[in-house]
Amino acid sequence: MQREKNMAKIFEFVYAMIIFILLFLVEKNVVAYLKFECKTDDDCQKSLLKTYVWKCVKNECYFFAKK
Repeated sequence: MQREKNMAKIFEFVYAMIIFILLFLVEKNVVAYLKFECKTDDDCQKSLLKTYVWKCVKNECYFFAKK
């Protein structure tokens, strides 16, 4: 009986961890699908992150890591 309870708790924990990790993966990919029209880099929005920048490539703004 105790073994079944422990097993159920382990499955609940694994299930919760999968959902938790998927939330981060979905959140991370949201930015990749946001595209804005532009003609120059100045037309793109400014990044709040110092290590990333928006660049205009083929008339669309893309998010890049600074080198």
